[in-house]
Amino acid sequence: MRTRIYNARILTMEENRAVFTGEIHIEDGWITGVREYDGKEKPESVPVGWDEEIDAGGNLIMPGFKNAHTHSPMTFLRSYADDMKLQEWLYDKVFPAEAKLTEDDIYWLTKLAVMEYLTSGITSAFDMYMKKHETARAAQETGFRMALCGDINDFGGTVQDVENDYLKYNQDKNSLVSYRIGFHAEYTTARPIMEGLARLADQYEAPVCVHCSETRKEVEECRERTGMTPVAYMDSLGLFRHGGVLFHGVHMDDGDFEIIKKRGICVVTNPASNLKLASGIAPVKRYLDMGIPVAIGTDGPASNNCLDMFREMFLTTGLQKVFCDDPEAVPAMDVLKMAVTNGAHAMGLPDCDSIAPGKRADLIMLDLSQPNMQPLRNSIEKNIVYSGSKQNVKMTMIDGKVLYQDGTFYIGESKETVYGNAGRISDRILGAE
Repeated sequence: MRTRIYNARILTMEENRAVFTGEIHIEDGWITGVREYDGKEKPESVPVGWDEEIDAGGNLIMPGFKNAHTHSPMTFLRSYADDMKLQEWLYDKVFPAEAKLTEDDIYWLTKLAVMEYLTSGITSAFDMYMKKHETARAAQETGFRMALCGDINDFGGTVQDVENDYLKYNQDKNSLVSYRIGFHAEYTTARPIMEGLARLADQYEAPVCVHCSETRKEVEECRERTGMTPVAYMDSLGLFRHGGVLFHGVHMDDGDFEIIKKRGICVVTNPASNLKLASGIAPVKRYLDMGIPVAIGTDGPASNNCLDMFREMFLTTGLQKVFCDDPEAVPAMDVLKMAVTNGAHAMGLPDCDSIAPGKRADLIMLDLSQPNMQPLRNSIEKNIVYSGSKQNVKMTMIDGKVLYQDGTFYIGESKETVYGNAGRISDRILGAE
């Protein structure tokens, strides 16, 4: 399949490359060419023979956003358990409801999340959840790119399960689904399990991904148990010898920053979820000042409650400006890099981090004709971060295939079927209360 997208403004996300007008050539899901118009030629003056041609109409083409931390099947808990403290929310509401989920439930609830991702310009998600083979099946059927993350803890799963999934989902390099070693959190996981994961990470020279230092309570209780912060304790067990990804990373001390920097760890900030649960504001500016990569995630729809990267981008920069009492903190281009490039690297998807020959055709088209994007002369990039919204997502393409365009989904399933199944699942599990 050979596709040409022409008459486009293009933001490649390559370092120090400004938006330009040109076209993109795609073959079998890969970008094969990027042409910048010289101002003299017409967009039509190229060889014919394309299977598909898309006239961007002067709108912006850029790499899709990467949701670097989420729990997709939690869509059934949206607006179910709100305005609660984290521990009560998790143990009194979320865990009991999740215990009733079947494999079929997870399959349909993931499809609902995928639809929301597509409308937000998200082309891949870093998903941590149970029964992940159903999440994988939903992703493959819809054409969505999903990086799965290990989620074992004292309540379920083994180190052997993690290894089996690691080998299973990383076998085919062209698959839409991949896998990263991980576990739920230090406070839910016994030391022998963590030590087993450290040995597994050594065996495959792989990073380890985990919820970390989301709340003060989590950090204080870890100090009481171990005499160390969660970061220091997990590092002492050898979990980060090959790097890692920390989800949240809100409450850190000076020693934690040094460990994170030394180990080459990426931090994924989840500003909306952390605000809603009053967990705190992650020190994103300090991470960036130290050269620590930061990516952005929505967290799950039970704690957010939406899967919207535009809102996350604005909160990431806006909160840092207030947190640091500095309007210059975390500028727009840094935020875009977090939402696209850094997210791709955190998820182990280096082929999805920019628009260039040899990269995956995971692209979005943003409608620049909407009033919130005008005028264009000042900065399209800043418009995306400071005034952009889901209304600007005109098209979402993954692996060279259009999955969403102008309000219509092309995922092999009608939206009515997905909505109906999600409603049925919610009624069955939550209706008995």
